[in-house]
Amino acid sequence: MGGALKGKALIAYLVVCVFWGSTYLAIKIGVTELPPFLFAGLRFFAAGLILLALARALGDPLPRRSDWRTLTIVGVLLLAGGNAFVVWSEQYVASGIASIFVVTVAMWTALFDALIPGGSGDLNWRVIAGLVLGFLGTLLLVGATPAEILAADKRGPIALTFASASWALGSVYAKRHPTLASPYMGAAFQMIVGGGAVAIVGTLLGEWQSWHLTGRAIGAIAYLVVFGSILGYSAYSYALRHASATIVGTYAYVNPVIAVLLGWLLLQEPIQARTFVAMGMILVAVVWIQLSHRLRRADGLAGGRAETAQPAGSPAGAPVNPEPEAST
Repeated sequence: MGGALKGKALIAYLVVCVFWGSTYLAIKIGVTELPPFLFAGLRFFAAGLILLALARALGDPLPRRSDWRTLTIVGVLLLAGGNAFVVWSEQYVASGIASIFVVTVAMWTALFDALIPGGSGDLNWRVIAGLVLGFLGTLLLVGATPAEILAADKRGPIALTFASASWALGSVYAKRHPTLASPYMGAAFQMIVGGGAVAIVGTLLGEWQSWHLTGRAIGAIAYLVVFGSILGYSAYSYALRHASATIVGTYAYVNPVIAVLLGWLLLQEPIQARTFVAMGMILVAVVWIQLSHRLRRADGLAGGRAETAQPAGSPAGAPVNPEPEAST
């Protein structure tokens, strides 16, 4: 399994950064117009059906029964446990405060990637330093004070913490349990299952009584279906298959940067000097984490070569160090 971001995996990662960075506003609009769980669930369910039809038209086979369990677990963790609670939380916290909690996805992913057996072993002092730098950069970028964060309705931060951990766990689980389904067919199945589960929750909570489509709501759903789900989620699934979960998780740091830049370009929102400093910190953090993976790989290869060439005085029959373990 791949480790560093390169080639098509790098392109997929950049697609995730750009498209998901542009969805903050659409989610905020949608949740002010529609009940949260039906809004989140039906968006993904519709996107899953569309992507399923497109994947079949392009010749992708349906997932095998042996893959259903994994795809269901990933879909529930990412979409029902992750995205749905982000949408729900934005009823109680501003999008800026929400983004601070969402970027902890990168930290949760690195933690689970290190703790759950079979990982790439990315969590070292270099990665930890990069994660901390990226988080501090996000705090500076958003400009929220500790008092503002603590003053937020506690339901929002609690839901966001759960959502970030669930998303990270689902990402690492997907990495540990690869399936034979194509990234697009796998993403479609996950969205149908996860979106359907969230829609059922909304139905049980009686949200259909407040379901009233408006022009703004339809626009938000359409944008999120196309750019947030079909393009963004498919790209995330592809990147996760071909690169380290810890490295792919750094998309969470880049999303707020894209959101700020889009606000400046499209809404003429002002950008201050601290914004550029914060963006620089986040960029350095993401590149640093990427390079730390390559440095770890280089250290492992060098150590493997040193131990393979045994010294003349080594005892006969001493075990020779095997090839360095490939990262997942």
